[in-house]
Amino acid sequence: MSGRRIIRAIINGESDPTELAGLGHRRLMASKAVIREACRGTVRDHHRCLLRLELNDVEHMEAVTAGWEEQATLLLEPFRGAAEMLQEIPGLGEQAARTVIADIGTGMSRFPTDRHRISWAGLCPRSEESAGKTRYTRIRDGAPWLREVLVQAAWAASRAKGTYLRAVFYRLRSRRGAIKAIIAVARTRPQAAYHMLRTGEGYRKLGEDHFDARARTRSLKSLVSRIQTLGYSGSIT
Repeated sequence: MSGRRIIRAIINGESDPTELAGLGHRRLMASKAVIREACRGTVRDHHRCLLRLELNDVEHMEAVTAGWEEQATLLLEPFRGAAEMLQEIPGLGEQAARTVIADIGTGMSRFPTDRHRISWAGLCPRSEESAGKTRYTRIRDGAPWLREVLVQAAWAASRAKGTYLRAVFYRLRSRRGAIKAIIAVARTRPQAAYHMLRTGEGYRKLGEDHFDARARTRSLKSLVSRIQTLGYSGSIT
C-alpha cells in the first residue's frame, strides 16, 4: 500500500523525496531516511508515462483475478463443507482445498483405492527395469496443476510444528534428500483426501511423536516375545 501511494504520487508529478517518504506507513521497517534516499532521483515525463502504463496493467490483472475468484467461489459453494473438511489437513489452505475439489470432485467411486488417487495426482514413482533390476526414477506424469499445489502445501506442512507430516519430512530427508522427502509428504495429501471424502470423517492427527511411540511399542513387544521364548511369562501393561 505504501508503494502504491508513492508510485501514484510520482505519476501525479510529485518529486520531492521528503514528501514521497511521508506517504509510507509508520509501521514500515525502513526508516523515513532510507525511503527518502530511495525516492531521490530524476523522473521525467516519459518515466511517469511508463509507470502509469505498468500500474494500469497491474490493476487490470488484479481486477481479472478478483473476477475469477468470485466466480470460483460461486461454483464451489455446493462443496463448501468438503473444502472446509480438507482444510483440516496441515498445510492445505483454502486455495489448495479448492483445487483438490475442482480437480477430482467429492465422489471417490472413480478411484478403486487411495493408490489410484495418488497416481492421478502424478505423485507415485515411475518404475523402470533394466537387466533384471528395477530402478525408480522421477515421479509419473499426472494432473500438473494439482501436483504443483500439493507440493506447495507439503512445504508448508513440513514447517508446521507438532505434526505427523513434519515428522515424515525430517525422517525421510536425512536418508533420501529434501526433494524426495517433500514428494512423500505431498503423496499423503491425496491419500488423506481420498479417505476423508469417501467416509466423511475428519482428519486424524497422529502427532509429531507418532514414529517414536510406534518404535517404543515395537521394542516392548519384541522384549516380551524374547522373555516368553525363554520360558517366562510377561505382558505389556
